[in-house]
Amino acid sequence: MTDTLPTAEAAVSEATSDSSQSQRPQQLKRSIGIVGGTLLTLSCVTPASTLFVVVPDLFGSLGTATALTIAIGSVLCIAVAFCYSELGTLIPSAGGEYAMVSTLAGRLAGWLVFVLSLLVVMIVPPVIAMGTADYLAPTAHLNPSMTGAGVMLLATLAGLLDLRANAWITGIFLVLEVIAAGVVALLGFTHSQRGLGSLTSMQVAGTGGHTDTVTAMLVVSGLAIALFVTQGFSTAVYLSEELENPRRNVARTVLATLAISTVIILVPVVAITMGASDLSTLTGGDISTMVTAWSNSAVGTFVSLCVALAIINAGIVMVIQNSRVLFASARDKAWPDPVNTVFSKLGRFGSPWVATLAVGIPGAILCFVNLDTLYGVTGVSVTGMYLLVAVAALLSRRGSHRHTHAWRMPLWPAMPILLIAVLAYILTQQETTYLLWTGGIVTAATLYWALYLRPRRETRWLISLPEEDEAPKGQVL
Repeated sequence: MTDTLPTAEAAVSEATSDSSQSQRPQQLKRSIGIVGGTLLTLSCVTPASTLFVVVPDLFGSLGTATALTIAIGSVLCIAVAFCYSELGTLIPSAGGEYAMVSTLAGRLAGWLVFVLSLLVVMIVPPVIAMGTADYLAPTAHLNPSMTGAGVMLLATLAGLLDLRANAWITGIFLVLEVIAAGVVALLGFTHSQRGLGSLTSMQVAGTGGHTDTVTAMLVVSGLAIALFVTQGFSTAVYLSEELENPRRNVARTVLATLAISTVIILVPVVAITMGASDLSTLTGGDISTMVTAWSNSAVGTFVSLCVALAIINAGIVMVIQNSRVLFASARDKAWPDPVNTVFSKLGRFGSPWVATLAVGIPGAILCFVNLDTLYGVTGVSVTGMYLLVAVAALLSRRGSHRHTHAWRMPLWPAMPILLIAVLAYILTQQETTYLLWTGGIVTAATLYWALYLRPRRETRWLISLPEEDEAPKGQVL
């Protein structure tokens, strides 16, 4: 029988009844509204750094089919966003996916989602941070690992601040990266070498100057990375404890972020596909060089600096998100007591400072490790995480949850059922190596569950939800 959590209230009651948990769980303060939440969430999607760091890899394997693949991934993400919106308003917790899935699909499923999300949030920031040196190259030649480590440490320091302060910092950076994406789109369209038909021509430059055809299976395989391109919209559910009126604003933030980020990323990708001088240049994916060729070195330098700021911006928001996940896991008793006590501490600014250091400093260290192959692991992890969230969404209207006030997705249950089928198929098309790496980590996590968490189910892995108090008037961004 599945070891489930029938209701969030029952979990809280169980936790507070135990003598070792007599104190009320610490809560993050509600300090931001939909504008601040959208700025922070958009910054986690980090459209410009995704465009300049992740999309070039897609150009290398998919060529002219890159825009089509991202478009298909964005359509799939609408269904994912509906699931996140309903579950995030039903279960507003800094634990994000794991709190939602644990409450609705059982503690083991929630634990596995937590592990998958931890894989994503620990790997992605240092990988993106190491790209900073490439975009600072027009002004300074820096070591990628050292620069990435510096970005991670800077992001960690910023993550210790009040969340409202970070909303303003990331908002300013976000404006610059949107400008950079807009410049790329404008230059690409004004230097078009081919028409809109090229977006479905399914061509990529092969070895020896030959042109290869992009197959449907390649597109399906690329969807794992395409899903990752806009993946940051899920940050809204991690911020739900700090959003005013989460029952309303979580859904608005998730859906608004997905729509905006899709436009910011997809429009420049279309422009680049149409504006690249030839197929080899497009497949090479060197967007900075293309921008310089379309304009001049000054514009290329400006765009590169904006991208560097976008990467720093992404690092700040990802550290904020990751620290909330670790904080929530400690508050929900996922670890031995000494670890839980340390990770659940809040600092003077209301941020979980120990958890922030715990995700930021290892991120800086990971910048000295070759993480190229971990892109594949990240794609598999994101797809698996979305799959389990879709399963939870399918179960979201059982029992007492049926009558809980929350945003409800259209076309339920058809939407989550279709999503489960599509995501399962995408997983089967991923490289065996990436599936084995992710599967090995999930197996180890299952053993931890079986040997430590489940035997202590009365006192461990108890999902708690914060009270819905309103933020003080005038204190919400």
